[in-house]
Amino acid sequence: MPEPKQYDAIVIGTGQGGKPLAVALAKAGWKTAVIERQYIGGTCVNVGCTPTKTMFNSARVAYLARRGVEYGVHTGSVAVNMPEVRARKQRVVESFRDGGRRSIEATKGLDLLMGEASFTGPHSIEVGMNDGGGRQSLVADKIFINAGARPSKPEVEGIDEVSYLDSTSVMEFDQLPGHLLVMGGGYIGSEFGQMFRRFGSEVTIVHRGARPLTNEDPDVADEVASLFREDGVTLLLNSEVLRADRNESDVRLTVRTPEGEQTLIGSHLLVAVGRTPNTERLNLRAAGVETNTQGFIKVNDRLETNVPGVYAIGDVNGGPQFTHISYDDFRIIRANLIEGGDATTKDRLVPYTVFIDPQLGRVGLTETEARKRGLSIRVAKLPMSHVARAIEMSETRGFIKAVVESATNQILGCAVLGVEGGELMAMLEIAMMGRLPYTVLKDGIFAHPTMAESLNNLFMAMDS
Repeated sequence: MPEPKQYDAIVIGTGQGGKPLAVALAKAGWKTAVIERQYIGGTCVNVGCTPTKTMFNSARVAYLARRGVEYGVHTGSVAVNMPEVRARKQRVVESFRDGGRRSIEATKGLDLLMGEASFTGPHSIEVGMNDGGGRQSLVADKIFINAGARPSKPEVEGIDEVSYLDSTSVMEFDQLPGHLLVMGGGYIGSEFGQMFRRFGSEVTIVHRGARPLTNEDPDVADEVASLFREDGVTLLLNSEVLRADRNESDVRLTVRTPEGEQTLIGSHLLVAVGRTPNTERLNLRAAGVETNTQGFIKVNDRLETNVPGVYAIGDVNGGPQFTHISYDDFRIIRANLIEGGDATTKDRLVPYTVFIDPQLGRVGLTETEARKRGLSIRVAKLPMSHVARAIEMSETRGFIKAVVESATNQILGCAVLGVEGGELMAMLEIAMMGRLPYTVLKDGIFAHPTMAESLNNLFMAMDS
């Protein structure tokens, strides 16, 4: 093995934290290496946000086309061509991926190594190169781990015998599943379940909780369940998969439900039961980096591990698993190490959008969380059927909900289950960021007819 190559910084992974961090460090004059074992862009670009939301929009077009008659538009029969859906998805993925690679390669002082990274010491890395070029040894005072996570495997009898799908492989279909069984009614299972129902598959979701999207307020989750059933998705709640097996071309699940054991028969099985960090091949023990019992790397509020000079950002550190949070992790590192700031993860808002249809946009405290904290609150709620723009669009499903602190009139959180719910949620988030009392939005002038003007009625209802 030749002498290790010396760098100022090594970044492991090119996800939505690692790639911009590597570029920023290099532009700041740090001699930087970035290591990627598979695809530039990490989970989001390759198997997460970008492909799933591209496919979501194909499914939404199919849904709207079938509803054309409601708008006075007669389209005839609607057929979904899965190879074309997949090809469209892949074009978008590759354009994002290629753009990321060009950005890295155009940055002076930044070396891209395509291979598998593993620690050999607290500040030393060995890389097994993908191109058969052997192994390279690197050292740096600062190392940033952005290795991401992958779909988890459930502990279910017979699961290895059924060739199940996960959130990556389910997007590679050339033919539409006849009946998709979904294990898990969280965010991933819900998005894919509704998506494939709209493509034309029969869909059954098996979920352990009493409601889908367990972390949401009960009224929000119950409304989501109603929407799914309206769309023709079968929901088995308070239910657990006991066994899986294959009968010729079919998948069979034995499920414990409140009514007793049932046998479900489907053409395919999608497992959506959480995500596992990509830490087992990093040889963290050699560096002395600590992980929790699930394998996520422990960090403080400045994203530092227990080893000085070693940081973990994005999904691998066990924080909220969203692209924008990974990017904010990058901003924290940039502020502290390049700009001389003092940024932390403490008290940051965590917005997100669940891309079911209608979307669920969420930020801040839920009503349940606020009441558990003993806060004095008021709750504003407005059905989408009372929003002029939603009526004009024939998109009246769902509602808007905001939680307000009684004493200060500050907005503590919101849930927007409605058409473009993520965009409307962002308006409320901006008000929260600016510490605006809800009364400013209640009396604000918003263009008519837009979704934004619904905020007038939302907060007026709370005062009536």
